[in-house]
Amino acid sequence: MTAMAHEPMVTDENLLDYFLALEPPEGLRAELIEGEIVLSPSPDNRHERFISRITQQILAKSETAMDFSGNKGVEMPRGGLCPKNYVIPDAVFVPYEADIFDLPGNWIPNSAVALVIEVTSSRPRGDRVTKRHCYARAGIPLYLLVDREKSTMTLFSEPAGEDYTGIHRSPFGKPVPIQAPFSFDLDTTDFL
Repeated sequence: MTAMAHEPMVTDENLLDYFLALEPPEGLRAELIEGEIVLSPSPDNRHERFISRITQQILAKSETAMDFSGNKGVEMPRGGLCPKNYVIPDAVFVPYEADIFDLPGNWIPNSAVALVIEVTSSRPRGDRVTKRHCYARAGIPLYLLVDREKSTMTLFSEPAGEDYTGIHRSPFGKPVPIQAPFSFDLDTTDFL
């Protein structure tokens, strides 16, 4: 008889430890969102085009100097048995003076983040709802959602509890006003 190896059982109590020790296969990234481990494939070229165009404008036009990180995780409070979410936004902008790249570890604290950006993928509900609630609960001031299916850009602002109270939606091709510390209109004509 052959002995079978068994994976250790993951429980609510050890989920965070399991997640932090996880080494996802090449080409996948892992996030811990609302107590669920989510594996996502690398973004496609069109996805990266959106991120590139937005990043170029933010770094060139913002009234405050910003650091940018693509696909770097943000550690956020959650509560309950899993005390934190570990979400990897498509783009994170932090005021330059925060010196996030001098911090130890692999995760950016949510308190340093000024703006996160998500571009919808094959599972848009996660970006439209779940991550939006995570970002609001963490007090991240601005969340920009590029919705490829709907051809819209939505800027969520004024986090309050589980959601944002400020919502500005624009179709691709129309400018998106981004408030301080950015203070400029994002040009989206290139997204058509």
